[in-house]
Amino acid sequence: MNLRKATNSLGLLFVGLVLVSPAILFFLWMASLSLKFEVDNAAYPPILIPERFAWKNYTGVFESNRFGLFFLNSLIVTGAATGLALLIGVPAGYGIARMKATKAAVVVLIARMTPGLSYLIPLFLLFQWLGLMGTLVPQIIAHLVITVPIVIWIMIGYFETTPLELEEAAVIDGANRWHVFRHIALPIAKPGVTVAFILAVIFSWNNFVFGIVLAGRETRTLPVAVYNMLSFEQLSWGPLAASALIVTLPVLVLTIVAQRQIVAGLTAGAVKGG
Repeated sequence: MNLRKATNSLGLLFVGLVLVSPAILFFLWMASLSLKFEVDNAAYPPILIPERFAWKNYTGVFESNRFGLFFLNSLIVTGAATGLALLIGVPAGYGIARMKATKAAVVVLIARMTPGLSYLIPLFLLFQWLGLMGTLVPQIIAHLVITVPIVIWIMIGYFETTPLELEEAAVIDGANRWHVFRHIALPIAKPGVTVAFILAVIFSWNNFVFGIVLAGRETRTLPVAVYNMLSFEQLSWGPLAASALIVTLPVLVLTIVAQRQIVAGLTAGAVKGG
């Protein structure tokens, strides 16, 4: 029995390594590119660990590409879009789950599956008519198209698995629906809110399509800033890789720090539903 259990564990570990190895290899190669001079990046056979490190690739990103401003723009857009999505999506998910509004849930799922490009042209025309183009407001509103369905869909699944006994007892004691949601349902749903928050941050932070169309010169976000480093005349792999890693780092740190909350939030529904 122990041998079979060990074999299953080794097999699961092997499958996990096979699945994540491309992502790990990609990340290591990006880190290698960001730490090498252009001569080493163009060398054949390729060099993974250089003899000397080009730290100037990282310092040059902040010195020459106004990354400080673009980083602040990303923080504002992602923070506002995530905060508004939680403010709208958590109560909406609770209402849909408790009212068993299946049709509304299907609409949310369709909105989640619809590509962002489908919303881009109407939003562009609307913001152009309102005179908001080139500001951060269009990007924040456009990101809600992505973050709100994510939050609602996660919270629907979570609230559907939470026990109703405590809520029913509170209603018997005279609590209204708002007090039940605020003081009973919301504290129980904290793991689900954490997962929704992290996923909303990831999708908003990494969004490129809305930023490339709706942003102005002073309101670009980090993914757009990295894209603008590409040029037909010259492509510097070192600074480009350094920029990409800088964009990835905040989300990566957030995921690592909150990994326990993510696992708890993703598994809590299954445990409570059993």
